[in-house]
Amino acid sequence: MTRAVKIPGPDHPIDIAPSGARVRVIWRGEVVADTTRALRLAEASYPPVFYIPRTDVRADLLRASATTTWCPYKGAASYHGLELGDASSADAIWVYETPHEGVAAITGHLAFYPNRVDRIEVGQG
Repeated sequence: MTRAVKIPGPDHPIDIAPSGARVRVIWRGEVVADTTRALRLAEASYPPVFYIPRTDVRADLLRASATTTWCPYKGAASYHGLELGDASSADAIWVYETPHEGVAAITGHLAFYPNRVDRIEVGQG
């Protein structure tokens, strides 16, 4: 099966830049991620997404998922859930392990669904 690959451009812009802010992800009262090195990805008319370096995310709470999706602009995404004791949040995180060249900056970074964690705090740097 051949999947379409699209390049960001005027009809579908994607801008990736350092956020310049401290970004924290909180779930069940635990700090899941805490970084000042997040990337802010603004894609077309979608709300911006913060991509957090894997090294700034608590690996002990992550559980790999069998879920995968495809984005013609970014590539294949894999997912992770969060687990803490008896609590879980399925597919709360996505990652592009080998993103397309146009968005290669997000390699090694994870993104969180805001509705699958308690909150994503974006503060000053």
